[in-house]
Amino acid sequence: MVHVNHIAKNNSVFSNFLAEIRDVKQQKDSMRFRRNLERMGEIMAYEISKTLEYQTVETETPLGTAQTSVLKEQPVIATILRAGLPLHIGILNMFDKAENAFIGAYRRHHKNNTFDVALEYLASPDLENKILILCDPMLASGSSLLLTYNSLISRSKPRHTHIVSAVASQ
Repeated sequence: MVHVNHIAKNNSVFSNFLAEIRDVKQQKDSMRFRRNLERMGEIMAYEISKTLEYQTVETETPLGTAQTSVLKEQPVIATILRAGLPLHIGILNMFDKAENAFIGAYRRHHKNNTFDVALEYLASPDLENKILILCDPMLASGSSLLLTYNSLISRSKPRHTHIVSAVASQ
């Protein structure tokens, strides 16, 4: 089942961060651009957290014991390097016990103005039956993401995959 959660369609501070990363003047401020991607990652991770499974545990508090809901398991966060790092960090800020996977992908340009996507590096924990969050800050054709996903699942199959992107073309 595919579900698309287009966060920017609803009014929230997310739209401010999106507007700034799209603004040609703001894009020149590299630190602000990275920080906005990180903030967007945090918001998207929060939205993903609403779809995950939780379990009740007993938590010892200063006033006694409380029943608390906690994540049943941490996801694996996979990111296409380098542009994806700020988005990855934002998601990792929310899922701070998550395992991480990193993929080096790049466009290999040809003389006839075409290109293909090449994977140069892939480091990933076992994904078998785990929740995978795959991050790519910009989806243009989706070819990098698809190549990365297919490479990851050729090693082991996640139970569920969330695709996270800050900006995407139709």
